[in-house]
Amino acid sequence: MLVTMMSVRRCSKPSCGRPAVATLTYIYAESTAVLGPLATYAEPHCYDLCSVHSERLTAPRGWEMVRLEPDPESLKPSHDDLEALADIVREAAAKVEPAAPVVEVGRRGHLRVLRDPETQEPRD
Repeated sequence: MLVTMMSVRRCSKPSCGRPAVATLTYIYAESTAVLGPLATYAEPHCYDLCSVHSERLTAPRGWEMVRLEPDPESLKPSHDDLEALADIVREAAAKVEPAAPVVEVGRRGHLRVLRDPETQEPRD
């Protein structure tokens, strides 16, 4: 049995095991800390934070804190996204050749024995 594990990015704070929901980036040249939505990829110079730590976060003294809130509407699939997805599915379905008909000749539980009508041989 093949088991796949999705890795969940964790909060960068030591001893915090909660899942990350935001990414913190420092812009040293401008003395600015930017906290935004979780980045697509984990970057080496960014810090992923959980909801608790991202809410409590303050910028160093003399620095500006910028909090970027995602627009909830931009996170929803648009009509164009759904139409593009439907087009891709239609194209893929058009390329698939119909399978040759098979005849079921036996059954044991959830397993079936199929016979190829062209060769009359059992199919693998």
